[in-house]
Amino acid sequence: MGIMDSEQQNAPRLNLPSFDMKIAKIEGKVKIYDLLRKKYVTLTPEEYVRQHFVNWMINHLHYPASILANEVSIELNDTHRRCDTVVFSPGQSPLMIIEYKAPSVTVSQQTFDQIVRYNMVLKARYLVVSNGFRHYCCAIDYTTGRYNFIPKVPEYPDILHGSRDN
Repeated sequence: MGIMDSEQQNAPRLNLPSFDMKIAKIEGKVKIYDLLRKKYVTLTPEEYVRQHFVNWMINHLHYPASILANEVSIELNDTHRRCDTVVFSPGQSPLMIIEYKAPSVTVSQQTFDQIVRYNMVLKARYLVVSNGFRHYCCAIDYTTGRYNFIPKVPEYPDILHGSRDN
């Protein structure tokens, strides 16, 4: 049995479409190919969710890979943080921030507090949190300052209508 076969057998079945993962054992560690970073990265439970979610966005929700970025560095209160995935508008401003948790982690208020802190810097219109089983998305109305939870992650053509600089 190959590395990919054994890893897929042990991995949970997420509430996301499956895809042909590129998995390899490199320097003794199991790694998965990240299409956006164009390199193999350590396969952690959170990374497993990220790769499935990004694949879903590109192949099912029609987001161009060129506007998505993984592990985006920001500075928040004089500390360096990393947003799991950021979707940029055609004008290159942040449009959506996505935070991933491992499938075993329950999405909590603390998770939302984390992504809201990141958004103090990026000022994206959409915030998404996923543990691979449950996906939460909210749209921010900057004129009222309200966060409105929406029933699903919008497809790319739909998200453009709310963009500030498309």
